[in-house]
Amino acid sequence: MADPSSYRPRPGDVPDSPGVYRFRDEHRRVIYVGKAKSLRQRLANYFQDLANLHPRTRTMVTTAASVEWTVVSTEVEALQLEYSWIKEYDPRFNVKYRDDKSYPYLAVTMSEQFPRVQVMRGHKKKGVRYFGPYAHAWAIRDTVDLLLRVFPVRTCSAGVFKNAARTGRPCLLGYIDKCSAPCVGRITPEDHRELAEEFCDFMAGRTGTYLRRLEKQMMEAAEEMEYERAARLRDDIGALKKAMEKNAVVLADATDADLIAVAEDELEAAVQIFHVRGGRVRGQRGWVTDKVEDVTTGALVEHALQQLYGEESGDAVPKEVLVPALPEPVEPVQEWLTGRRGANVSLRIPQRGDKKALMETVQRNAQQSLALHKTRRASDLTTRSRALEEIAEALGLDSAPLRIECYDISHLQGDDVVASMVVFEDGLQRKGEYRRFQIKGFAGQDDVRSMHEVISRRFRRYLAEKERTGEWADGTGTGPVGGGTGIDGADTDGTLAGPEVITDSLKDDDGRPRKFAYPPQLVVVDGGQPQVAAAQRALDELGIDDIAVCGLAKRLEEVWVPGEDDPVVLPRTSEGLYLLQRVRDEAHRFAITYQRTKRAKRFRAGPLDDVPGLGETRKQALIKHFGSVKKLRSATIEQIQEVPGIGRKTAETIAVALAQAAPAAPAVNTATGEIIEDEEPGTTGGSSGEPVTAGVPDERRGQET
Repeated sequence: MADPSSYRPRPGDVPDSPGVYRFRDEHRRVIYVGKAKSLRQRLANYFQDLANLHPRTRTMVTTAASVEWTVVSTEVEALQLEYSWIKEYDPRFNVKYRDDKSYPYLAVTMSEQFPRVQVMRGHKKKGVRYFGPYAHAWAIRDTVDLLLRVFPVRTCSAGVFKNAARTGRPCLLGYIDKCSAPCVGRITPEDHRELAEEFCDFMAGRTGTYLRRLEKQMMEAAEEMEYERAARLRDDIGALKKAMEKNAVVLADATDADLIAVAEDELEAAVQIFHVRGGRVRGQRGWVTDKVEDVTTGALVEHALQQLYGEESGDAVPKEVLVPALPEPVEPVQEWLTGRRGANVSLRIPQRGDKKALMETVQRNAQQSLALHKTRRASDLTTRSRALEEIAEALGLDSAPLRIECYDISHLQGDDVVASMVVFEDGLQRKGEYRRFQIKGFAGQDDVRSMHEVISRRFRRYLAEKERTGEWADGTGTGPVGGGTGIDGADTDGTLAGPEVITDSLKDDDGRPRKFAYPPQLVVVDGGQPQVAAAQRALDELGIDDIAVCGLAKRLEEVWVPGEDDPVVLPRTSEGLYLLQRVRDEAHRFAITYQRTKRAKRFRAGPLDDVPGLGETRKQALIKHFGSVKKLRSATIEQIQEVPGIGRKTAETIAVALAQAAPAAPAVNTATGEIIEDEEPGTTGGSSGEPVTAGVPDERRGQET
């Protein structure tokens, strides 16, 4: 590991001008390429105290052994040179979009004497017009098959073409009028090229001209009583319209645009692109990348634009590019795109209307792509095994942690403090073993104290199970399935997973699943040093010394272990870090879902909830009969008895409970500020469907944790 100060250039040697810089390792391999408006200011950021650098940047500068730079005259030149060097050197610390396939294009080889329509993949060639990309090659073939009725352009390979010319017999498409058969001289090279140009015009979106022309020819043929020709033209029009219907109109103004959306987390990002030509979606593509460097959404968009248009020119770069965030600064990128197109290019964020709605669709595709990528990655056995081995090695464990439990605390400004416990076995979720807790030992906001309470309660129950059964669990069995009341009255939730087969060894004497009977090899807490210390202290107080503890701090993805002043920094490409992140994020999701449920239930609570034996059906009957709790409070016992299902004893209980309950704060219509005097919490809500609050704190002032 190199010391950055050993190769740091003197500030006076670095020019204060635009340029591109390269970091090289000890073997002279380029490991990072970047551009800057001011080389002096940008490089100075890399040579500050390592503790202040992002872990990914810290890894890069300690891997590097030298830095060099090239001065350019403008930021646009810097952008172009950066792209060229990234393509040339493939540096390991730069964002690299990877794809598991090459997307097919519909290509027309206009450079040949007799242009050919075909499916092409890979690098684009000069003299070839491309349309797409398409998601599947069969979609191209379906479109071409429909269009060949009207534009019978050559589709055969060079070998088939030469063989037909030698024998004087066209292929099958020539006999069924789906090829003009230039191989046997049925059409001149000039006429065939004009046919190919018309095919390209139609694919480029200029469809109205050809439809109107064919409709006119069909009417003329019908007037001249050439009904067979009119029928053929009718079928041609139908084929063209069917080909057009394969791409639905999404933008009514015949827009040519590319829409780019990004879905990301701390470790990875997915990019989706929709190509819209003539107002129709002509193609779609996407990439997934590891976020090797610490980049913003705008920077990810800039890298995507480089990948997308770095080797394009002319009409391949559309007039309009819609993005979720603009690169910073945006002017050089927009100028670079304009140079690639040869005309002005608008780079902007859609704000309203059809374009914003379509961008939301692209965004959903990006999110689904990222989720699918994560699912595939998590389901790979080899990858999961490597992740567990990397965690064991980083934390110094004797064996891979086959069972991992993760804990998280959630609250809203100290109210409704809850905790979650999620379980991963062999790197996969065990939702049937998730548990959730209410913090009961104290009131208020204290994540460290809450973590200590939860860990203590969970493992106190584990020790109680061992003492009751006289067994020493080795952690290799399958955990509990199903819900129930947790330790010390804690709420637990085991209803998320479907029913599973439970062996006798996993059951109590009464046949019910054993709860909290199986220890993990690793406890992960969501947090840094304080939370880790609290969890370890709880285990020490219980005399448990065979369970490892670590914490994952979300801000920098640092792994903390008890008793250490410095975190364990796993490599950015580590599968172990990826697994720990998934475990932590799942615990956070489960905790915050439970916290929101409790908060919503508390906000909906009313005086009738405290009446013993009064169920939801009879509460609704009371509210429906009287109209509000306020009117019910003023009713006599005899009047309450008039409600179906309410006897005298129940009516007396209701009257006593309402008399003892303090009147709630007035309900407020949050849209108008109007105080609704006739309603209280637990009623049917405000009028006209307006949102109503009743002494409820504004959620927007709080922050869920």
